[in-house]
Amino acid sequence: MDKETIEQGKPAAITAYILVVGALIAMSMNAENKNPYASFHVRQALGLSILFVALGYTLSGFWAPMVVFPFWIFMAVLWGYGLYTAISGQTTPMPLIGKLFQKVFKKM
Repeated sequence: MDKETIEQGKPAAITAYILVVGALIAMSMNAENKNPYASFHVRQALGLSILFVALGYTLSGFWAPMVVFPFWIFMAVLWGYGLYTAISGQTTPMPLIGKLFQKVFKKM
C-alpha cells in the first residue's frame, strides 16, 4: 500500500477504534471512496467491538475479579494494539483474531 493511500485513510482508521460507535462512524466515512487502509482497520475494529459486546455479555454474570479483570486487560491490549497500528500506518492483523475478522467482514 502506498503512503498516499495510508495518509488518506488514517482519519477513518483511527476513528474506527473509538469503541462501537467509532466503527460505525468510520464505516460511513469510508463508504464513498473505499480506502483499502481504512477498510482494513474498520474490519478489525468492528470485529473487536462485536467481540467486546459478546464477551462482555457472557461475563456479565460473573463478579469474580479473577474472571473479569483478564477480560478487560485482554480487550484493552487489543484496542491499544489496533490503535497503534492505525496511527503508525501498518496493516498488521490483531494477534489471535485479526485474520478471522478480515475473513468474516471481507465485504466491507
